[in-house]
Amino acid sequence: MTRTPGIPRRLLLSALAPLAALACLPAAAQAPWPAKPIRLVVPFPAGGPTDIAARVIGQALGEVLKTPVFVENKGGAHGFIGAADAAKSAPDGYTLMMASIGTMAINPRLYSKLPYDANQGFAPVSLVLTVPIVVVVNPKVLPVKTVPELVAYLKANPNKVNFASAGNGGSSHLVPEYFKYRTGTAMTHIPYKGSGPAVADLVSGQVQIMFDTLLTSTPFVKSGALKMLAVTTPQRLADYPEVPTMAEALGMKDFDASSWYAMYAPAGTPAPVVQRLSATIDAVLKQPAVAQRLAELGAVPVGGPPERLAAFQRAEQDKWGKVIQAADVRPD
Repeated sequence: MTRTPGIPRRLLLSALAPLAALACLPAAAQAPWPAKPIRLVVPFPAGGPTDIAARVIGQALGEVLKTPVFVENKGGAHGFIGAADAAKSAPDGYTLMMASIGTMAINPRLYSKLPYDANQGFAPVSLVLTVPIVVVVNPKVLPVKTVPELVAYLKANPNKVNFASAGNGGSSHLVPEYFKYRTGTAMTHIPYKGSGPAVADLVSGQVQIMFDTLLTSTPFVKSGALKMLAVTTPQRLADYPEVPTMAEALGMKDFDASSWYAMYAPAGTPAPVVQRLSATIDAVLKQPAVAQRLAELGAVPVGGPPERLAAFQRAEQDKWGKVIQAADVRPD
């Protein structure tokens, strides 16, 4: 290095050291975030509850962050494909994933091998919302009006009733399996690639019953195409006060299940980015337009810090692991 006249070498090196350190920093650390569009991966097809939640939150998130947030549906293989893709993406804050109870709580207990690690492969961001699960039937093809009538019909017609699910291993599969176990009934599982096609076949009469999220069933319940027999939450729903809880209908106080949706980033995403995302989601959930839209869909906004989601996820894995074992649920 050529020595600058009049400046001691020691002082010159001292002055240049911060610039050298800055040059060694990753480009992402130097640039303000976000500086480009954000990809929000949904590991399920369009039209299902995870997709609906992602689009509502993603649009509002993009408006606050002043950058486009585009939803990319990567469905298939029980959520494996999309979740694995998100986990392997660069941890730079430009790939996020809206995941479900099935992706992050049930799959890890149902399958011996997964192409992603639900607990180590992601940085939890926010428990975005919960959604009640409702028992809906097509009244044209299943002549029951109450849960006791349903139980009696199933016992008189074992395995003759088909129940639809959004795919093997999700809440719409596990909750009815648990129902079968608790009531001593038998139904035939018909898995679909997402809630959208499952509900479509339920409405058309190809299948007779579904334990669906209120998020996707609401329009059809309101139109009369589907009849709601019960909810699996601890309390009745404010918008459907006449519909009993499953605990009430069966006389089982411990029958409780809700679906949930949460935001994740790939593991290694910078903590400041994760914290900003979490805080922004909290702010978005408080926006009147977003809150109204979620209420119309039957969703309950939650939010909270990443640590809350991490602890909640572990607890849900333990809960559904016990259900899988007790009901002897096995992958299709």
